[in-house]
This record gives sequence, C-alpha cells and structure tokens, in this order.
Amino acid sequence: MTEKKIEIKGRDLGSGLPKNITITSSEVQHAMEESIGDIIDIIKATLEKTPPELASDIMEKGIILAGGGALIENLDKLVSEKTGMPVFIAEDPLDCVVKGTGKTLEDLERLKSVLINSRKRR
Repeated sequence: MTEKKIEIKGRDLGSGLPKNITITSSEVQHAMEESIGDIIDIIKATLEKTPPELASDIMEKGIILAGGGALIENLDKLVSEKTGMPVFIAEDPLDCVVKGTGKTLEDLERLKSVLINSRKRR
C-alpha cells in the first residue's frame, strides 16, 4: 500500500489557535491498531458463542460488515483473514444501522425478550 498524506485543519488544543498538520496513512493505521484488534477479538468471541446451526450459515454465507467501520479500508480482508470466513461490506453500510434500529423499534414487543436477555449476558 502506498503511503498517503492528508492535510488536516483544526484548532491546536494547546494554544487555541487554528493549525494545519499533515498526517500519513501509517500514522492513522497505528492510531487505529488497538481498536481494530478489539473489533477482531469481539467478532471471534461472538463466533465462539454462536450456536452450531447459525455458525454453519455464517461459514457458508459470510460475515456482513455494516456501519461506518465497514468503510475502513481493507477491514473486510483483515476480518476474513483472522476468522477464515468470507466477509462482505453491506450495501449502503452507513444506512444499515439506522434501518436496523428502525425495524427493531417497529417490532419492539416481539424483540423485547431478545434485547433484554442480551443485556444480561454482558
């Protein structure tokens, strides 16, 4: 991957004055490493707790990444590499979370037991 650079404009928290800095893609990657590692660990832990019949469906059909994180370059490839499963990015990943939340709210009574039980397991 070629190193990319971008100029960021903002306010210096020390002086309070406007400031421009240039950051590189490797600096961004380094800053995100721990969080992405946490995401991978959570995916693996979730897969370990998944019932066998659902796990076989996931193995066959793959993992779908949704939300803003799905737009992180090469995250799908990394998740696939770490899990050994096919990974795809949802169509309109930014809208998926909102649409899913909306569907959940529309059918809240039916989903209440699932939502309440998932909070207890944490």
